[in-house]
Amino acid sequence: MSVIYLLISISIFVAIGFFIAFVIAVRSGQYDDDYTPSVRMLFDDELAKKTKKSTTIIKEN
Repeated sequence: MSVIYLLISISIFVAIGFFIAFVIAVRSGQYDDDYTPSVRMLFDDELAKKTKKSTTIIKEN
């Protein structure tokens, strides 16, 4: 029976640790922008095309 008390107390300390880590992450602003990462992959091709156009050098004879 003492093992159950030990496991419950350890799980409570682990849960409190995860909660503290979550609160620190929220306060530091990690979860502020939810929209941009989901649409960022849709616009990567346009950025790559612009950089390729600007880096090409045309040699004239």
